[in-house]
Amino acid sequence: MKLRDTMIRRRKLVPSMLTALLLASACTRAPRPLPESPPRTAPAKALPRLGYTLQAGAFTKVENAARFSESLQAQGLEAAYYASGDGFYRVRFGDFATQEKARARGEALKKAGVIEAFWVVAPDGSASGALGRSQFHPSDERGLRASLVDTAKGYLGVPYLFGGTTERGFDCSGLTGAVYRLNGMRLPRSSQAQFEAGSPVGLAAARAGDLLFFSTRGGGRVSHVGLYLGQGAFIHAPRPGQGIRQDDLAEPYFKKTFVGARSYL
Repeated sequence: MKLRDTMIRRRKLVPSMLTALLLASACTRAPRPLPESPPRTAPAKALPRLGYTLQAGAFTKVENAARFSESLQAQGLEAAYYASGDGFYRVRFGDFATQEKARARGEALKKAGVIEAFWVVAPDGSASGALGRSQFHPSDERGLRASLVDTAKGYLGVPYLFGGTTERGFDCSGLTGAVYRLNGMRLPRSSQAQFEAGSPVGLAAARAGDLLFFSTRGGGRVSHVGLYLGQGAFIHAPRPGQGIRQDDLAEPYFKKTFVGARSYL
């Protein structure tokens, strides 16, 4: 009888001991950190590359460059101005497969009185007879990222305009689209489409030139985008009535609404 009682007690103890061991294991195992967005696991999706473009105009006042850009856009030409670093604002537009096609288009616009002079800009950013943006080889990722940041900084202070695609004002995705276009890459128009076109990258792995996305209207859907500068800083077009500015992800509002980062390089 004593032997039988002992065996019953042992059978009762076994599951209790196993449970205790499992609980102890669960409590001592270090929890997995949750990334802000999925880490980069594959090369970034390649954006469509622009071919040859045309550069026209050199303005000392940004307002004049903006008006010129608007006049070109009114004729169906995607135009964007940028600060060239020599005190002038220049305008670029078009996407041509060959240098010959770009030159022919430029000559036609010149003959029609739309532009006074132009230069053909190669896909690497170089423009014969004019100062181009930072020149870099397409495979030079570091140079491209630096140029994206420089381009975005050139827009600081430009006013926000909802739905804006001209340089009189930008909405958030209009800004990022212009910055990438001036560096030879074509982004989709809306912030949601830009989010879907990029490759997910964890915030810790995000680099300057990547894009940051936010859900400012709730529901988890992307409704805002900015260009990452590194160290938590980014440039964006915040809202109507405010100019393009630099902010920090550490601010409570941006921490709360942050959805994820995307890379295209």
